Amino acid sequence: MLARVVENVYWLARYLERAENTARLVNVNTNLVLDLPAGFAPGWMLLVDISGGREVFDALGGRAEDANTERRVVRFLLSERQNAGSLVSSLRMAHENARTLREVLPSEVSEQLNEFYAEFTRDIANGINKRTRFEFLKQTVLRLQTLAGQLDGTMNRNDAFTFLQIGRNLERADMTSRIVDVRSAQLLPAETPELRPFDTVQWMSVLKSLSGYQMYRLRMRSRVRRADVMQFLLRDDQFPRACGFCLERISDALRGLPRSAEVLALLDDAARFLGVANLETLDQAGLHELVDRLQLEIQGIHDGIAKSYFPSRDGANRPLLAARAGEPAQSQSSR
Repeated sequence: MLARVVENVYWLARYLERAENTARLVNVNTNLVLDLPAGFAPGWMLLVDISGGREVFDALGGRAEDANTERRVVRFLLSERQNAGSLVSSLRMAHENARTLREVLPSEVSEQLNEFYAEFTRDIANGINKRTRFEFLKQTVLRLQTLAGQLDGTMNRNDAFTFLQIGRNLERADMTSRIVDVRSAQLLPAETPELRPFDTVQWMSVLKSLSGYQMYRLRMRSRVRRADVMQFLLRDDQFPRACGFCLERISDALRGLPRSAEVLALLDDAARFLGVANLETLDQAGLHELVDRLQLEIQGIHDGIAKSYFPSRDGANRPLLAARAGEPAQSQSSR
């Protein structure tokens, strides 16, 4: 299969996964702000940090001191076209990539994505409006999960499907590591024992940001506590959004491909690094350092995949090493 085809499939999967994660994050944060006591709610700027969009947000006129204004940040995350990580930008890029893949994708998937993209851009104001936001984003997540299900249920198990799985799981590992890092840094301060009951609420929000709360309870059989949440989200081999699970699925996909030895070695290194970390005693500074290292490992895995399977045909159009792992400078279809 042509390199440009599998590259476009890879990025289609990443953009669809990113759009779903962004929609879920905004909805969960809306509820978290309501659940925490006045004066201790984490606000909205942390979502800009999770998305890696702080520089763009500042360049567009946002300021850290007023960035907690809900409408400003929600608009940036959902509808700002100059933000490459916004929901509308992710869907636009997915739509552009899918347009070049008509011979590879099932027609039902292309039709569903075209219809969804048109409806989303028409109704995006409902996502900004606080009264209609929850239902709008809930339906957005549902439509994106439907697309993922259609792809899984109708695509041939060929190279295109293999790179769909690789792209989806790499994006999931990237987003999970970001959520763990940024959200845990925003938790209530340890020196406020009167707020200790709300600590569990915040760790629950970390899990809910990844639709993992019920699966955590089923898997861990314990109350929500910091070390167990870290273990579940970083190393679990059953939860599909855990970093360890995602890295293992990428390894499984790559083992059936030629020229995979170098990337498989990188994946083994990343898994080994995650496995030896002592999560029980890790303080916040140590956790941040661990996630920074994991982000570099994810970036390296992307670079290895790009080098082996879809090196740029024109050096001027190589993907930029931006805030998101392997973020391309422009739509794949416009190369």
